[in-house]
Amino acid sequence: MNFYLRHAILISLLASQTSGAQDSVGIQGAGKGLKDYYSQYFPIGVAVGLRSLSGREASLILREFNSLTPENAMKMGPIHPEENRYYWKDADSIVDFAQRHGLKVRGHNLCWHEQTPAWLFKDGQGNLVSKEVLLRRLKDHISTVVGRYQGKVYAWDVVNEAIDDDSLKFLRNSLWFRICGDEFISKAFEFAHQADPSAELFYNDYNTERPEKRERVYRLLKQLLTAGVPVNGVGLQGHWTVNEPTEKDLKDAIERFSSLGLKVQITELDISVYPWEKQKRMKLSGEQDELSPESEKRQIEQYEMIFKVFREYKKQLTGISFWGVSDGGSWLNNYPVAGRKNYPLLFGRNLMPKKVYWKIIGF
Repeated sequence: MNFYLRHAILISLLASQTSGAQDSVGIQGAGKGLKDYYSQYFPIGVAVGLRSLSGREASLILREFNSLTPENAMKMGPIHPEENRYYWKDADSIVDFAQRHGLKVRGHNLCWHEQTPAWLFKDGQGNLVSKEVLLRRLKDHISTVVGRYQGKVYAWDVVNEAIDDDSLKFLRNSLWFRICGDEFISKAFEFAHQADPSAELFYNDYNTERPEKRERVYRLLKQLLTAGVPVNGVGLQGHWTVNEPTEKDLKDAIERFSSLGLKVQITELDISVYPWEKQKRMKLSGEQDELSPESEKRQIEQYEMIFKVFREYKKQLTGISFWGVSDGGSWLNNYPVAGRKNYPLLFGRNLMPKKVYWKIIGF
């Protein structure tokens, strides 16, 4: 019986033990998973929500991964919906689950132009606040959130996606930028460092492998480092497709950012079977009711290539995190339009490993 067949039978047997959430976690969590095959390379993480912390998903997580990222629970809107009110339940539950089971936690995120509560930018009359007020609110938020999880969250995505999508521009024209200029970026890192001096602090962005955006992200990071801002790493989100990145672009990005002395992590990995469609008004490619053989083949080849590169750059990469547990729960089923099925992860809707899984662990 070959390796792949033996392992498939083992996982199938483990997956069938689902009579209760706690028993299931105990049984399935004992199996060998991604984290074990890559134990000599880097931690393997996954983005989760509250629903993932029980039953078969929890069992799969404990078997396969050794790091968690709250997919939404720590973003500013969900965790701080009103100026004087925080909502801790979901984030606390994820951190507590990680603590109980010996998993690392990446905090995501502290400052972003999306999922930000409207109150943050407005005064009592509905007018935009001053830079001083906004920076004070940012400090209060970061101090409170980072302080609450000090010693439990080893790394934070401090600033998320500050670079503009337009290749002719530099920083995104967000309300953060319009009110504070570029100062909000350095201040966010300073506030986070003050709240937890031991935490690793990351700048996180997408399309960082495309040469023109790579260079703008590099420019920002170099400016911050030159100014003495406490940036420790860069997160390459890894929302990729069967078409990109190329091997060369991926290698060039890792080398370029690590040349700054920064830790490099792949923070939100998934590989869409459709082209990258950041602008929602773009014409959509046809939906696949089931993963087609051609798309499956291309996705397997892409995953094989990027994990080969990851292993080659194990000294530069300090973590790989998938953005979601399985295809059924992926954000890409609702982006750029709701209801279109996508198949971007290693586990199918039945939580069983897909063919691509065996290729990634069979090196």
